[in-house]
Amino acid sequence: MRPFIRWAGGKSRLLSRILPHVPATIGDYYEPFLGGGAVFLACAGRVSGRSHLADLNEHLVAAWIAVRDRPAELRPLLDWYLANDSKEFYYEVRAAVPTGFVEKAARFLYLNGVSWNHLWRENSRTGAMNVPWGDRQFRPMDDAAMKAYGDVLARADIAATDFRAVLGGARRGDFVYLDPPYLPVFTRPDVEKEPTAKFNKYTAKTFELPDLLELAEICADLSRRGVRWVMSNRDTEPIRALFPGAEIVRFTTHRSLAAQSRREVEAHRSPEAIIVGRV
Repeated sequence: MRPFIRWAGGKSRLLSRILPHVPATIGDYYEPFLGGGAVFLACAGRVSGRSHLADLNEHLVAAWIAVRDRPAELRPLLDWYLANDSKEFYYEVRAAVPTGFVEKAARFLYLNGVSWNHLWRENSRTGAMNVPWGDRQFRPMDDAAMKAYGDVLARADIAATDFRAVLGGARRGDFVYLDPPYLPVFTRPDVEKEPTAKFNKYTAKTFELPDLLELAEICADLSRRGVRWVMSNRDTEPIRALFPGAEIVRFTTHRSLAAQSRREVEAHRSPEAIIVGRV
């Protein structure tokens, strides 16, 4: 199934490289950096247990939960956004504060659907979404698609929480997929980060080097417990050094985050790594 959320750094284009490293049969599935959920949706048919999905972005999580639990309430709100869609309306919605859970979910789906490059970025002081209009029409999912996604999510737990709170329950036979926000490019941990490729700011709380170091320790613990895991990340020397016991598949991929603008956000050819834990 194609993701119903377009997310910066989403892995739809890399599924052919990721899926060969995913077990054919999975007990429980864990994905604590959910985003658009491309890998989860591709793997859902392999899961015999429950899926444990999480993300720090509470607006994104509200959208996933509303699609699963409250489609009848979500549908008229999406239709209302479609009927009123315009550049001026986008900025009105962006400035508004939703009053309820389903309203938050619908607002997220609208803003995500028409923002510049479908990007979601929050102000570090206020937490307000601050991405400009993307000059595109809103295209909400239809009822059949919403039901299909709801059916897939019926055996999933979804929470707005930190990765540290999600992975402790993984056991042998389970599978963990990790797609943490990529850190800004840097050559050594003690060198100031370069001002490009800042894709660690999806929420007001950013994902920083200490978070990655702790995540690497958690991955090592998963391997010791016999839990299979795969991580996507940028291919850099510091990243490779953090996972000495893992298999690292290196390749170059094409990124086009500036597709609707002449501004260069990141080089078009990007070094990518799939880190496969050994158990």
